Amino acid sequence: MADPRGFITTPRELAPRRPVEERIHDWNEVYPGGPGKALLPIITEQAGRCMDCGIPFCHQGCPLGNLIPEWNDLVWREDWDEALDRLHATNNFPEFTGRLCPAPCETACVVAINRDAVTIKNVEVSIIDKAWDDRQVRPEPPEWLTGKTVAVVGSGPAGLAAAQQLTRAGHTVAVYERDDKPGGLLRYGIPEFKMEKIQVDRRIDQMEREGTVFRSGIQVGDTLTGSQLRDRYDAVVLAIGATVRRDLPVPGREFAGIHQAMEFLPQANRVALGEEVEDQILATDKDVIIIGGGDTGADCLGTSIRQGAKSITQLEILPNPGEERPENQPWPTYPMIYRVSSAHEEAGERVYSISTKEFLGEDGQVTGLRLVEVEFIDGKLTEIDGSEKVIPAQLVLFAMGFTGPEREGLVEQLGVELDERGNISRDNHYMSSVDGVFVAGDAGRGQSLIVWAIAEGRSAAAGVDAYLSGTTSLPSPIPPTARPLTV
Repeated sequence: MADPRGFITTPRELAPRRPVEERIHDWNEVYPGGPGKALLPIITEQAGRCMDCGIPFCHQGCPLGNLIPEWNDLVWREDWDEALDRLHATNNFPEFTGRLCPAPCETACVVAINRDAVTIKNVEVSIIDKAWDDRQVRPEPPEWLTGKTVAVVGSGPAGLAAAQQLTRAGHTVAVYERDDKPGGLLRYGIPEFKMEKIQVDRRIDQMEREGTVFRSGIQVGDTLTGSQLRDRYDAVVLAIGATVRRDLPVPGREFAGIHQAMEFLPQANRVALGEEVEDQILATDKDVIIIGGGDTGADCLGTSIRQGAKSITQLEILPNPGEERPENQPWPTYPMIYRVSSAHEEAGERVYSISTKEFLGEDGQVTGLRLVEVEFIDGKLTEIDGSEKVIPAQLVLFAMGFTGPEREGLVEQLGVELDERGNISRDNHYMSSVDGVFVAGDAGRGQSLIVWAIAEGRSAAAGVDAYLSGTTSLPSPIPPTARPLTV
C-alpha cells in the first residue's frame, strides 16, 4: 500500500483554483495551468492517503473498474510511467473523467466511512496531465488489420471510446459526427473553463494516428441513410446520445428569450474558441433565469457570468438536499447532497423547492417568471398557498435534462426497437434488435455520466469485436442492464 498512516495523518486537500475576480474575465480552466499542474505539489501525499483496503469499494463506485489503489500507490512512489499504464488499462480518456466526472468512486471510498475520502479524481487527472506534459501519451496503432469495417455514429465519449478500442483491435473504423468537428458534447456542450478543448483535440489526433477516420459535418439519417450505412460497413455502433431535451410547456413559453441550454452553450463555446456566431444568444446585461439545478445548469451559470449577466438565478423544483448524506443513501452509494461547483463560487443565487407557473412578457419578449413554492406532501409536489411571486428575466435557459435519443431519421430507418423508457434496446453484448447494429452510451442507457459513457463504449466495442471476429480480448467493464448508483 501507499503511506500506511496517510489516511490518518494527512488531511484531504484539493487543487487551488484561480481567484474568482481573475477567472470570470477569461475562458481558461479555473485551475492555474490546469488541474494536473495545480495538484502536483500535493498529489503524492494525497495519493498516500489510500488505504489499499482489502475490498476496494471504489471499484464498485467506478463503472470503468479503474485500478485505483494500484495507481494511488504508484503515484505515492512517484512511479509515474507505471501509474499511467495502470490508468490507461481501464480508461481511454482519464483527462475527461478527471475533469468532468462527479467521482462516485470517492463516495464509495472506504476512508469516507468516517473521514474525508481520498482525492481519487485529482490523482487521476494529475497522472494524465503529467503524462501529456512529458509526452508519454502516444498512438497505439494495431499490429495487423482484420479486414472488417465499423461505423461509429456519434463522437461523444461513448463513441470515441468504442472507436479507439475497435481500431486498436485491428478493425477499420470511421466515426461520423454531424457537427463540424468531432467531440460531441465534450466540444460544444462543456465550457472551456471546465475543460479546454486541447484535451479533445489531442485525443482526436492520437486516434487519427492510430487509424481511426473522422467524418464530420455528416448527418447520418439524412445525407447518409441507415440502409446505406449498413451496406457499407460490417457493423454499426450507435453512440448518438440522449439529445431530446425536456421542455416546460407553461403559459408564455412562446416568448422570445427562452432557450434550451444546448442552444446557448454551444454558441458560447464556439465564440470562446474564436469562431463567429450570428445572432448569438447572450446573457450580457440581462437578468438570467436557469431552470435546472444540475451540472448543465452550472455550466449555464458560469457562462452567463463570463458574458456579463446583470443577475443570475438558478431554480430547482426539488428541495435543497442538504450537506449530510441522507439515511436512505448510505455508504457506499452516491448521495444526493448539496454540492458547490466552481461556477457556484463565482456568482448567482440558487433557489430550491420552486416551480414555474407562467412566463411573462411584453411585445413578444420574456420579461419575468411567475413562480410558486412547492413541497412534497404524501409523495406529491404540492403548491404552497400564498407563495407566488414574480421575478424579472430577459433570458431563460432550460437545463432540465434529456429524455432519450432522437427517433426521427437514423433510428427509424434502422428499425431498432426501443425499451419502455424510449431508449434503444440492446442485448448482453450491446447489440440492438437489428443484427450488426450496436448501441453505447446515453442512447441505450438514458442520460447519465461521462464515466458510464466511456465504460459503455468500451463494453460495446468488446461486443462488436466478438461479433466480427468470433472472440474478443477487449475488456467489457459493465453489462448493459447495470444501472448507476446515481439518482
